[in-house]
Amino acid sequence: MFRVLTVLVTALTLVLMVAPASAGIVARIDLSAQQMNVYVDGRLRHSWPVSTGRGRYRTPRGTFRPTVMRRMHYSSRYNNSPMPYSIFFHRGYAIHGTHEVSRLGRRASHGCVRLHPRAARTLFYLVRRHGPGRTRIVIRR
Repeated sequence: MFRVLTVLVTALTLVLMVAPASAGIVARIDLSAQQMNVYVDGRLRHSWPVSTGRGRYRTPRGTFRPTVMRRMHYSSRYNNSPMPYSIFFHRGYAIHGTHEVSRLGRRASHGCVRLHPRAARTLFYLVRRHGPGRTRIVIRR
């Protein structure tokens, strides 16, 4: 009986460890490809070009959760630049829309992850619907 209970507890633990990883939203940003893939409940839903940090401006790497979401934000550091559909994830770094759409697909930002405004809007409302607690932002090389 003890052995059966141990097997069941182990199986349940594995299920609980695996299930949250596939639930909700995962935004994977590939810095080398300048591409974002968005997974909803484990399925690829969107793939968009991005612009990340150029030159000495680095985009942080790692796994993050959204901390603050703002429908419209203006940069206090960079000439009051508009940052529509901002999803802040680490200190002052955010995923947000840009009007410099011709630069998407190459490094062009001060470290934020820039998206086409329509893509930023789509992501913003996906995260809002599923919740920041069920969203992961993964940034890799």
